[in-house]
Amino acid sequence: MTENNYISGHIRRVYARRLVSPVLYLILLVILWLAFPIYDILFPRTLTASDDLSTYKNQRSSYVETTLTDLYFTGYTGSSFGRTCGYYYYCMRNDQCTVVLLSPSTCEEGLPFIESVHIRGRVLEGTPPFRTLLEHLARDLNWTEKGISEKVNPCFISEPAFQLFSSAVLILICFSTGIYALLRILLDLLYIRFPVFSPVCRQLGRFGRPKELLAQAETELATLPQLATEDMFITEHYFIVLANYGAAIIPIQEMVWIYKHSTLHKILWYHFSISYTLHVTARKHLYFQCPKNMKSDIDGIMDYLAEANHDILVGFSEENRVRAHGTSPYPPQLEKFFAFVEKIKKSKPHKPEGS
Repeated sequence: MTENNYISGHIRRVYARRLVSPVLYLILLVILWLAFPIYDILFPRTLTASDDLSTYKNQRSSYVETTLTDLYFTGYTGSSFGRTCGYYYYCMRNDQCTVVLLSPSTCEEGLPFIESVHIRGRVLEGTPPFRTLLEHLARDLNWTEKGISEKVNPCFISEPAFQLFSSAVLILICFSTGIYALLRILLDLLYIRFPVFSPVCRQLGRFGRPKELLAQAETELATLPQLATEDMFITEHYFIVLANYGAAIIPIQEMVWIYKHSTLHKILWYHFSISYTLHVTARKHLYFQCPKNMKSDIDGIMDYLAEANHDILVGFSEENRVRAHGTSPYPPQLEKFFAFVEKIKKSKPHKPEGS
């Protein structure tokens, strides 16, 4: 890195640090994908009539899709939190009785007989509700529990356990946030490779060609800054911020209003420090804040900027706010949005009158 690339180097370091969180998040998503049967929920295995249910009872292969025929209602239901979540049916598969727990909507809340049904469910084994069902069936048939367990498959298919909606919502959140994290990584890599494309430099495009203005700011900062604090610098033409949270390059002659705002830091009832934030408003809806600075540094910056550009409004007051932003009741961030919408409206071709 050459001596005149200090701003570009700082931009690269900022976005290199920002890479950490999306990369860690993508790693976490990969771990979740490998640890949980997300793929199997999206694409459940097809269960045929000849398949043995016991081969599908582990967590990953337990999500199945199948068609069942000749189902009879047992007369028993399953409940969850006091609400009926399913109806127990039985059918014959591989010359063995198989129990199926159907959702209320699938069986129309307990049809006596269902000729055929296509469902997505989970293959489960030995759950307490299933064992209770076998006990009740054994009493109804005057069988022993051992006798009925020999006739009924120890695994059953539960449609409510598939939980398609909640799983789909969770998967959608994971995919959408994963795509966002991937875009963040790609953009951060782009800004590291080409700092002139970063938002810091794109803001300079409001006042000229970003590449040329960045080169000028780099040269002025490298030669002799006229005022410097820990992370704020003033050169002949620019106010430059190179902080851990980001960076800013603002032409001094484009600045409209500056003021400071104090923040009291405390833990419970103990006040331990006061920090100051410099607020900067420039033309063409450019706003920037420099938080967590010392009062002496902020005062020195404000005094020097006021001397360098006598048109800058200094200090917070309603009069200065109106002069800087007009009579708009909206905060600066919304003003920027409304200005963008108004620009789009003006760019639309008008329909000639009488056409």
